Amino acid sequence: MTTELVYSKQYTDLTREDLMQKVSEQMSDKRFQHVLRVEKKALELANNYQIDKEKASIAALTHDYAKERPDEEMIDIIQNEGFSSELLEYGNAIWHGILGAYLVKTELGITDQEILDAITLHTTGAKEMSDLAKVIYVADYIEDGRDFPGVVEARESAERSLDEAVSYETYHTLTYLLKSKKKIYPKTLETYNYWVVSH
Repeated sequence: MTTELVYSKQYTDLTREDLMQKVSEQMSDKRFQHVLRVEKKALELANNYQIDKEKASIAALTHDYAKERPDEEMIDIIQNEGFSSELLEYGNAIWHGILGAYLVKTELGITDQEILDAITLHTTGAKEMSDLAKVIYVADYIEDGRDFPGVVEARESAERSLDEAVSYETYHTLTYLLKSKKKIYPKTLETYNYWVVSH
């Protein structure tokens, strides 16, 4: 499915191959292989749920664009580009989505808001998510390289319903964060309260 996808130039002037090249230059091969698996899963989900496959491809390929940037660079962006100083209390696990969208826009020239929102929210989720954002959030969690207790159930839930998959992932992510005694980003709690408690 991926190799047949030709970008229409509607969302980026880059070809898929050019975008892959630029993304791969920003990360290790191991991280890039993860990105390709996320794209594969995102396209499967987009096909299943009638979501724009070109947008799914672009968002998946760029979702971890900032994942391996140095902390010093990220802190500099937070302090000088108008981001909330509260972000400084968190690390790259949170930064790479929020700042990644900014870097994808400024460095790659991708300005479609739905794509940028999907990048922003791919680790935290949100109360309000587009179907594209749900696809990237879920695809990142269930891509074929993932191997953790519950991943099979997560994949099965994604086949039944995107909303069910979002709920499943959010519940298990928060459970992991609590057990690990990690600081929880407020947006993650908002996602939990809406998608797990209210659904």
